[in-house]
Amino acid sequence: MTPQADADLELPRTYGAALGRWSGYMRELFTSRLPPPLGSVDPEKIEQAAREKLRHSPGRDHRTGSFNFVFGNAGTGETYMSNRAAFKRWQIVPRMLRDVTYRSVETTLFGVKYPSPLLIAPIGTQSILHEDGEVATARAAQALGIPMILSGAASRSLETIAKANGTGARWFQLYWPVRDEFTLSILSRVKQSGYSALVVTVDTMAVGWRPMDIDSSFLPFVHSVGCQVALSDPAFMKAQGLEPFGETDEPQFPYDPRNVDELYANGDAKTKQLVQLAGAWGGQAVNGVFRTWEHVRFLKKNWEGPLIVKGIMCAEDAEIAVDEGIDGIIVSNHGGRQIDGSISSLLALENIMQSPKVREAQASGKLTVLFDSGIRTGSDIFRAIALGAQGVLLGRIYAYALAIAGQAGVESLIKSILADFELTLGLAGFKNIADIHGRAAEIMVKVPN
Repeated sequence: MTPQADADLELPRTYGAALGRWSGYMRELFTSRLPPPLGSVDPEKIEQAAREKLRHSPGRDHRTGSFNFVFGNAGTGETYMSNRAAFKRWQIVPRMLRDVTYRSVETTLFGVKYPSPLLIAPIGTQSILHEDGEVATARAAQALGIPMILSGAASRSLETIAKANGTGARWFQLYWPVRDEFTLSILSRVKQSGYSALVVTVDTMAVGWRPMDIDSSFLPFVHSVGCQVALSDPAFMKAQGLEPFGETDEPQFPYDPRNVDELYANGDAKTKQLVQLAGAWGGQAVNGVFRTWEHVRFLKKNWEGPLIVKGIMCAEDAEIAVDEGIDGIIVSNHGGRQIDGSISSLLALENIMQSPKVREAQASGKLTVLFDSGIRTGSDIFRAIALGAQGVLLGRIYAYALAIAGQAGVESLIKSILADFELTLGLAGFKNIADIHGRAAEIMVKVPN
C-alpha cells in the first residue's frame, strides 16, 4: 500500500466515507456541520453566488461588468453550451465488485508527478474579481500541489505570482508580442522565475465577438488592467522610455471603468500614462496579427522546456504539432469565447484521438494531450481522460470561487472537484488514471444527441 493508504487506514470509518487523498474532503465537509466555504459544492450554485457577489461591481450602466467579463461568450453562446452538452453524450458504464478501496489519481506530465490530472487554466485580469487576484490563485495551487498556468494577461507581474506560488508547480501562457525582443525578454523572465513549461495560445490572435463585453463597453485592458506582465518587462518599458513597473504598481480593486474614464477625461497624468501604455501593448499582442507554425518554431528555438500549443481543435493541426516536434497540445475552444458555432472541445478531443499519428506520438511520450473547455465536475474529468486526455484544465468555475472567497474559495473548489473525481473513479470500478485513460469505447457509451 502507499503511504496515503496507510494514513487512510488510521482514520475512523464513517458512514458514506471513502478512502483517498481527495475523497476525504467530503468527510471533512460533513463533520464540520457547516456549509461549504463557497456556500455549495454545486457548480451552478457557485456560479450564481459569484454573479450575486459581483452584482454591484462597477460597470457602465451599473451592469455586472466583472462577472460578465468572465462569463461572457462568443456570439449567442452556442459553443459554450455545446461544450457542456458534449459531456452528457458520453455515459459511464460502472463495473461492480472490484477491489478499488485504495485509489490514486496521481499522474505524470512532462516527467513530473502531480497529485492529480487537474491544472489551473490561464485566466487573465483576476484582479477584477478579488483584491488578491492571481496571488490568491497561486497560493491555493501551491497549497494543494496543483500546477498553475499563469495567463499572459495577468493583473500581476509574473515575478509576483512566482513568489506567491513559492515551491508550487507553475507554467506560463504567452500571448506573444510582435517584436521578438519583447518575446525573448518575457521568456527570460519566465525561466528565471521558475515556470517550467510554456503554453502558447493560438486561438486568440484577435478577440472574438463577445456581446456582453461590447454591450457594456467593458474591457479592462484599455486601462492597463491585465497588462502587468508587459508593464513589468524591461524591454517593453525601455521602448516606451520608462522603467519597468514594480510589484506595488498593481490595479486598484474594485476596478471601476467609469472612474478611470473620468480621471482620464480630467487629465490625470497616471491614468493617461496607463491608457497610453495599454495602447502600446495592444500594438504588440492580440491585435489581429495572425501567427503561423513558423512563428511557433521561433518559440521552440528560444525556450528550454516543454512547449505546449493551446487551442488545437482538429486532428490535422494535432498531426502538424507532432511533425513540428511540439511537446504538448491543449484541445480547447477557449471556453466558447472565440467562435460561436464551433465544435465542442470534447468532440474535438474525440476526433483528434482517432488519429493514428497522434495516438502513436502520445504512446511514445513524444506528445502530451491536455483538455480544456467545459470541465465542471469529477465525472467530466473522468470522461475527458477516457477519451484520451492526460490532464485537464479547470477554468471559469475557479474564477467564480476566487470572486466568492479568495484563496480559500479556490482551494475549496479544487478539493471538491477532485473529491468528486476520485469518488467517481472508484464507484465506476477503477483504481487509477491508467485504468481509464483512452478506454472510452470500453468503459463508456455514447448516446444519441
